[in-house]
Amino acid sequence: MPIAGITDYHHVRITVTDFAVSKAFYDEVFGFDVAVAVPEDADQATKDALWWVFGGCVYSFPGGLLGLRPMAAAGDTFDSDRVGLDHLSFAVADRAALDAAAGTLDGLGVAHDGVKELTDAGIAILEFRDPDGVALELTAAL
Repeated sequence: MPIAGITDYHHVRITVTDFAVSKAFYDEVFGFDVAVAVPEDADQATKDALWWVFGGCVYSFPGGLLGLRPMAAAGDTFDSDRVGLDHLSFAVADRAALDAAAGTLDGLGVAHDGVKELTDAGIAILEFRDPDGVALELTAAL
């Protein structure tokens, strides 16, 4: 018998190689509010209390929580063909929001392939990658 009562996603945490670089990227691209972070000047008691943040941060946005966990070894890279995450997609209001997002990415120098319409699926998507190569996507209904 399957688990009953699941209502939504709660959070996703992404493991990153360089927290400062990844945090700057996610701050600039998404501008999510930081819900929890270990302060740089935190004393040991604070670090112990926030052990579950793993020295990273947790963002809050209307869809839930997104965490960055700085635990990957330098030089490690994301591969959507390995077991685990394929990509992470965020919903936006409409096609106009995707077009605006493409302009934002252009302004930030973030590579992308432009908005693609998947008419059979009834959606349009904008794909790009974070500094570790994690595949990110914005999706809107057509």
